[in-house]
Amino acid sequence: MKTVRFYETGGPEVLRYEDAERPDPGEGEVRIVVAGSAFSPADAAIRAGFLPLPIALPHTPGYDVSGTIDAIGQGVHDLTVGERVIGFLPMAADGSASQYVIAPADVLVTAPTAIPLADSAGVPSVALTAWQALYEAGELQSGQRVLINGAGGAVGGYAVQLAKRAGAYVIATASPQSRQVVSAAGADEIIDHTTSTVPDAVGEPVDLLLNLALVSPDEFTALVTRVRDGGKVVSTTAALPTPGDEQRDVSATTLFVRPDTGLLSRIVALIDSGELHVEIARHAPLSDLPSIHQQAAAGQVHGKIVIVPPAA
Repeated sequence: MKTVRFYETGGPEVLRYEDAERPDPGEGEVRIVVAGSAFSPADAAIRAGFLPLPIALPHTPGYDVSGTIDAIGQGVHDLTVGERVIGFLPMAADGSASQYVIAPADVLVTAPTAIPLADSAGVPSVALTAWQALYEAGELQSGQRVLINGAGGAVGGYAVQLAKRAGAYVIATASPQSRQVVSAAGADEIIDHTTSTVPDAVGEPVDLLLNLALVSPDEFTALVTRVRDGGKVVSTTAALPTPGDEQRDVSATTLFVRPDTGLLSRIVALIDSGELHVEIARHAPLSDLPSIHQQAAAGQVHGKIVIVPPAA
Protein backbone atom coordinates (compact mmCIF):
# COMPACT_ATOMS: atom_id res chain seq x y z
CA MET A 1 0.00 0.00 0.00
CA LYS A 2 1.02 3.62 -0.43
CA THR A 3 1.70 5.62 2.71
CA VAL A 4 3.49 8.70 4.02
CA ARG A 5 5.69 8.32 7.08
CA PHE A 6 8.81 9.63 8.78
CA TYR A 7 11.73 7.74 10.32
CA GLU A 8 13.01 10.64 12.41
CA THR A 9 11.51 13.88 13.68
CA GLY A 10 12.40 17.09 11.90
CA GLY A 11 11.27 19.39 9.11
CA PRO A 12 8.88 18.51 6.28
CA GLU A 13 11.78 16.94 4.39
CA VAL A 14 11.71 13.90 6.72
CA LEU A 15 8.37 12.76 5.24
CA ARG A 16 8.53 9.94 2.70
CA TYR A 17 5.86 8.82 0.25
CA GLU A 18 6.50 5.11 -0.14
CA ASP A 19 5.21 1.54 -0.17
CA ALA A 20 4.46 -0.36 3.03
CA GLU A 21 2.92 -3.68 4.02
CA ARG A 22 -0.85 -3.59 4.41
CA PRO A 23 -1.61 -4.02 8.14
CA ASP A 24 -4.06 -6.49 9.64
CA PRO A 25 -6.44 -5.62 12.49
CA GLY A 26 -5.89 -7.08 15.94
CA GLU A 27 -8.40 -7.68 18.69
CA GLY A 28 -10.83 -4.82 19.03
CA GLU A 29 -9.60 -3.22 15.80
CA VAL A 30 -10.77 -2.77 12.22
CA ARG A 31 -8.96 -1.96 9.00
CA ILE A 32 -10.21 1.00 6.99
CA VAL A 33 -9.76 1.73 3.30
CA VAL A 34 -9.01 5.43 3.68
CA ALA A 35 -11.17 7.87 1.73
CA GLY A 36 -9.84 10.99 3.42
CA SER A 37 -7.17 12.01 5.92
CA ALA A 38 -7.39 15.56 7.26
CA PHE A 39 -4.19 17.55 7.68
CA SER A 40 -3.83 19.30 11.03
CA PRO A 41 -1.17 21.66 12.40
CA ALA A 42 -0.71 19.13 15.20
CA ASP A 43 0.46 16.61 12.59
CA ALA A 44 3.30 18.98 11.79
CA ALA A 45 4.07 19.47 15.48
CA ILE A 46 4.26 15.70 16.00
CA ARG A 47 6.51 15.32 12.96
CA ALA A 48 8.79 18.08 14.24
CA GLY A 49 8.99 16.51 17.70
CA PHE A 50 7.30 19.44 19.44
CA LEU A 51 4.49 17.36 20.94
CA PRO A 52 5.71 14.87 23.55
CA LEU A 53 3.73 11.89 22.29
CA PRO A 54 5.10 8.33 22.56
CA ILE A 55 5.10 7.64 18.83
CA ALA A 56 6.99 4.68 17.37
CA LEU A 57 9.17 5.29 14.32
CA PRO A 58 8.53 5.10 11.47
CA HIS A 59 5.30 6.98 12.06
CA THR A 60 2.42 7.73 9.70
CA PRO A 61 0.65 11.03 10.48
CA GLY A 62 -3.05 11.83 10.31
CA TYR A 63 -5.40 11.35 13.27
CA ASP A 64 -8.68 12.22 11.50
CA VAL A 65 -10.00 9.61 9.10
CA SER A 66 -12.94 8.72 6.91
CA GLY A 67 -13.28 5.53 4.93
CA THR A 68 -14.81 2.09 4.55
CA ILE A 69 -14.19 -0.89 6.81
CA ASP A 70 -12.73 -3.83 4.88
CA ALA A 71 -11.52 -6.14 7.68
CA ILE A 72 -12.55 -6.73 11.29
CA GLY A 73 -10.49 -8.10 14.18
CA GLN A 74 -11.57 -10.40 16.97
CA GLY A 75 -13.99 -9.01 19.52
CA VAL A 76 -15.58 -6.39 17.24
CA HIS A 77 -19.34 -6.85 17.08
CA ASP A 78 -20.87 -3.43 16.39
CA LEU A 79 -19.20 -2.71 13.04
CA THR A 80 -19.42 -4.50 9.70
CA VAL A 81 -17.33 -4.86 6.55
CA GLY A 82 -18.45 -2.25 4.04
CA GLU A 83 -19.55 0.26 6.70
CA ARG A 84 -18.58 3.89 6.05
CA VAL A 85 -17.05 5.45 9.16
CA ILE A 86 -15.21 8.44 10.55
CA GLY A 87 -13.05 8.72 13.63
CA PHE A 88 -10.54 10.59 15.75
CA LEU A 89 -7.62 8.14 15.90
CA PRO A 90 -5.18 7.84 18.81
CA MET A 91 -2.60 10.54 18.10
CA ALA A 92 0.40 8.41 19.03
CA ALA A 93 -0.61 5.52 16.75
CA ASP A 94 0.02 5.23 13.01
CA GLY A 95 -2.43 7.48 11.27
CA SER A 96 -4.56 7.85 8.19
CA ALA A 97 -2.09 9.30 5.68
CA SER A 98 -2.15 5.96 3.90
CA GLN A 99 -4.32 3.76 1.71
CA TYR A 100 -5.23 1.62 4.74
CA VAL A 101 -5.23 2.34 8.47
CA ILE A 102 -5.88 0.24 11.55
CA ALA A 103 -8.30 1.85 14.00
CA PRO A 104 -9.69 0.87 17.40
CA ALA A 105 -13.33 0.03 16.82
CA ASP A 106 -14.39 2.15 19.79
CA VAL A 107 -13.27 5.47 18.22
CA LEU A 108 -15.40 5.11 15.07
CA VAL A 109 -18.92 6.25 14.22
CA THR A 110 -21.04 6.02 11.10
CA ALA A 111 -20.01 8.66 8.56
CA PRO A 112 -22.36 11.46 7.47
CA THR A 113 -24.39 10.70 4.35
CA ALA A 114 -25.03 14.32 3.36
CA ILE A 115 -21.45 15.05 2.28
CA PRO A 116 -18.78 13.15 0.31
CA LEU A 117 -17.05 10.47 2.39
CA ALA A 118 -13.60 12.02 1.89
CA ASP A 119 -14.83 15.38 3.19
CA SER A 120 -16.00 13.68 6.40
CA ALA A 121 -12.34 13.40 7.43
CA GLY A 122 -12.47 17.14 8.05
CA VAL A 123 -14.94 16.69 10.91
CA PRO A 124 -13.81 14.65 13.94
CA SER A 125 -11.11 16.43 15.94
CA VAL A 126 -11.96 20.00 14.92
CA ALA A 127 -15.71 19.73 15.45
CA LEU A 128 -15.13 17.98 18.78
CA THR A 129 -12.73 20.76 19.78
CA ALA A 130 -15.27 23.47 18.99
CA TRP A 131 -18.09 21.68 20.84
CA GLN A 132 -16.03 20.89 23.93
CA ALA A 133 -14.59 24.41 24.07
CA LEU A 134 -17.93 26.20 23.79
CA TYR A 135 -20.46 23.95 25.47
CA GLU A 136 -18.36 22.11 28.05
CA ALA A 137 -15.41 24.29 29.08
CA GLY A 138 -17.14 27.56 28.15
CA GLU A 139 -20.65 26.59 29.34
CA LEU A 140 -22.06 28.87 26.65
CA GLN A 141 -25.70 29.84 27.09
CA SER A 142 -28.33 31.43 24.86
CA GLY A 143 -28.15 35.21 24.88
CA GLN A 144 -24.48 35.37 25.87
CA ARG A 145 -21.80 37.19 23.92
CA VAL A 146 -18.80 35.21 22.70
CA LEU A 147 -15.59 36.45 21.10
CA ILE A 148 -13.95 33.81 18.90
CA ASN A 149 -10.38 34.84 18.18
CA GLY A 150 -9.03 33.01 15.12
CA ALA A 151 -12.44 32.14 13.68
CA GLY A 152 -11.04 31.77 10.17
CA GLY A 153 -9.36 28.44 10.94
CA ALA A 154 -10.81 24.94 10.72
CA VAL A 155 -12.01 24.88 14.34
CA GLY A 156 -13.32 28.43 14.06
CA GLY A 157 -15.85 27.62 11.37
CA TYR A 158 -17.48 25.00 13.56
CA ALA A 159 -17.21 27.22 16.64
CA VAL A 160 -19.09 30.08 14.96
CA GLN A 161 -21.84 27.73 13.78
CA LEU A 162 -22.20 25.99 17.14
CA ALA A 163 -22.19 29.27 19.08
CA LYS A 164 -24.99 30.60 16.88
CA ARG A 165 -26.87 27.33 17.34
CA ALA A 166 -26.65 27.91 21.10
CA GLY A 167 -28.29 31.31 20.64
CA ALA A 168 -25.17 33.36 21.36
CA TYR A 169 -24.14 36.69 19.86
CA VAL A 170 -20.90 35.89 18.00
CA ILE A 171 -18.03 38.30 17.49
CA ALA A 172 -15.33 36.71 15.33
CA THR A 173 -11.86 37.78 14.26
CA ALA A 174 -10.78 36.91 10.74
CA SER A 175 -8.46 38.02 7.97
CA PRO A 176 -9.84 39.33 4.67
CA GLN A 177 -9.04 35.92 3.19
CA SER A 178 -11.38 34.10 5.57
CA ARG A 179 -14.01 36.79 6.10
CA GLN A 180 -16.51 35.30 3.66
CA VAL A 181 -16.34 31.85 5.26
CA VAL A 182 -16.74 33.30 8.76
CA SER A 183 -19.67 35.41 7.63
CA ALA A 184 -21.36 32.41 6.01
CA ALA A 185 -20.91 30.50 9.28
CA GLY A 186 -23.14 33.09 10.94
CA ALA A 187 -20.91 35.57 12.82
CA ASP A 188 -22.82 38.66 13.98
CA GLU A 189 -19.70 40.84 13.93
CA ILE A 190 -16.38 40.28 12.16
CA ILE A 191 -13.22 42.07 13.22
CA ASP A 192 -10.38 42.23 10.69
CA HIS A 193 -7.43 41.51 12.95
CA THR A 194 -5.01 42.64 10.22
CA THR A 195 -6.25 46.24 10.39
CA SER A 196 -7.79 46.56 13.86
CA THR A 197 -6.67 46.14 17.44
CA VAL A 198 -9.13 43.49 18.57
CA PRO A 199 -9.69 44.63 22.18
CA ASP A 200 -10.40 48.17 20.95
CA ALA A 201 -12.83 46.86 18.34
CA VAL A 202 -14.94 44.91 20.86
CA GLY A 203 -17.68 47.13 22.20
CA GLU A 204 -19.54 45.61 25.12
CA PRO A 205 -17.77 42.98 27.25
CA VAL A 206 -18.20 39.33 26.31
CA ASP A 207 -19.22 36.40 28.47
CA LEU A 208 -16.79 33.98 26.82
CA LEU A 209 -13.50 34.44 25.02
CA LEU A 210 -12.54 31.45 22.88
CA ASN A 211 -8.98 31.76 21.63
CA LEU A 212 -8.01 29.60 18.65
CA ALA A 213 -5.03 31.63 17.46
CA LEU A 214 -1.36 31.85 18.28
CA VAL A 215 -1.02 35.25 19.95
CA SER A 216 1.60 36.87 22.14
CA PRO A 217 1.13 36.84 25.93
CA ASP A 218 0.51 40.59 25.88
CA GLU A 219 -2.12 40.27 23.14
CA PHE A 220 -3.84 37.48 25.03
CA THR A 221 -3.90 39.47 28.27
CA ALA A 222 -5.38 42.44 26.41
CA LEU A 223 -8.16 40.22 25.02
CA VAL A 224 -9.03 39.06 28.54
CA THR A 225 -9.83 42.66 29.53
CA ARG A 226 -12.86 42.46 27.24
CA VAL A 227 -14.33 39.55 29.25
CA ARG A 228 -16.97 40.57 31.79
CA ASP A 229 -16.51 39.96 35.51
CA GLY A 230 -17.27 36.31 36.19
CA GLY A 231 -16.77 35.36 32.54
CA LYS A 232 -14.68 32.60 31.02
CA VAL A 233 -11.58 32.28 28.84
CA VAL A 234 -11.02 29.05 26.90
CA SER A 235 -8.03 28.46 24.65
CA THR A 236 -6.92 25.60 22.41
CA THR A 237 -3.34 26.87 22.01
CA ALA A 238 -1.42 24.70 24.45
CA ALA A 239 1.89 26.39 23.63
CA LEU A 240 0.74 29.51 25.49
CA PRO A 241 -0.63 29.67 29.05
CA THR A 242 -4.26 30.75 29.17
CA PRO A 243 -4.65 33.92 31.26
CA GLY A 244 -7.63 34.67 33.44
CA ASP A 245 -8.27 37.40 35.99
CA GLU A 246 -8.73 36.18 39.57
CA GLN A 247 -9.63 39.63 40.87
CA ARG A 248 -12.59 39.76 38.48
CA ASP A 249 -13.42 36.03 38.80
CA VAL A 250 -12.58 35.41 35.13
CA SER A 251 -11.68 31.71 34.81
CA ALA A 252 -9.12 30.28 32.39
CA THR A 253 -9.12 26.86 30.72
CA THR A 254 -6.71 25.34 28.21
CA LEU A 255 -8.64 22.74 26.25
CA PHE A 256 -7.14 19.46 25.08
CA VAL A 257 -9.64 17.77 22.78
CA ARG A 258 -10.65 14.25 23.74
CA PRO A 259 -12.30 11.48 21.66
CA ASP A 260 -16.03 11.13 22.30
CA THR A 261 -18.01 8.87 19.96
CA GLY A 262 -21.35 9.80 21.49
CA LEU A 263 -20.67 13.46 20.85
CA LEU A 264 -19.24 12.76 17.40
CA SER A 265 -22.42 10.91 16.47
CA ARG A 266 -24.44 13.96 17.53
CA ILE A 267 -22.26 16.12 15.29
CA VAL A 268 -22.81 13.72 12.38
CA ALA A 269 -26.56 14.01 12.93
CA LEU A 270 -26.33 17.80 12.73
CA ILE A 271 -24.42 17.52 9.46
CA ASP A 272 -26.97 15.15 7.97
CA SER A 273 -29.86 17.38 9.05
CA GLY A 274 -28.21 20.41 7.42
CA GLU A 275 -27.73 22.22 10.74
CA LEU A 276 -23.92 22.06 10.55
CA HIS A 277 -21.94 22.85 7.42
CA VAL A 278 -18.59 21.22 6.64
CA GLU A 279 -16.14 23.56 4.93
CA ILE A 280 -13.21 21.94 3.10
CA ALA A 281 -10.68 24.40 1.68
CA ARG A 282 -9.15 21.94 -0.78
CA HIS A 283 -8.24 18.35 -1.52
CA ALA A 284 -4.73 17.06 -2.21
CA PRO A 285 -3.39 13.65 -3.24
CA LEU A 286 -1.51 11.62 -0.65
CA SER A 287 1.72 12.07 -2.59
CA ASP A 288 1.46 15.84 -1.98
CA LEU A 289 1.38 15.58 1.82
CA PRO A 290 5.09 16.45 2.25
CA SER A 291 4.51 19.66 0.27
CA ILE A 292 1.43 20.43 2.40
CA HIS A 293 3.65 20.26 5.47
CA GLN A 294 6.08 22.65 3.74
CA GLN A 295 3.27 25.05 2.92
CA ALA A 296 2.04 24.92 6.52
CA ALA A 297 5.53 25.74 7.80
CA ALA A 298 5.51 28.79 5.52
CA GLY A 299 2.09 29.91 6.76
CA GLN A 300 0.44 29.14 3.44
CA VAL A 301 -2.24 26.71 4.63
CA HIS A 302 -5.66 28.21 5.29
CA GLY A 303 -8.71 26.14 6.19
CA LYS A 304 -9.07 22.38 6.30
CA ILE A 305 -7.18 20.30 3.72
CA VAL A 306 -8.28 16.72 3.07
CA ILE A 307 -5.63 14.31 1.82
CA VAL A 308 -6.97 11.71 -0.61
CA PRO A 309 -5.03 8.44 -1.07
CA PRO A 310 -4.98 6.64 -4.44
CA ALA A 311 -7.70 4.05 -4.86
CA ALA A 312 -6.78 0.89 -2.97
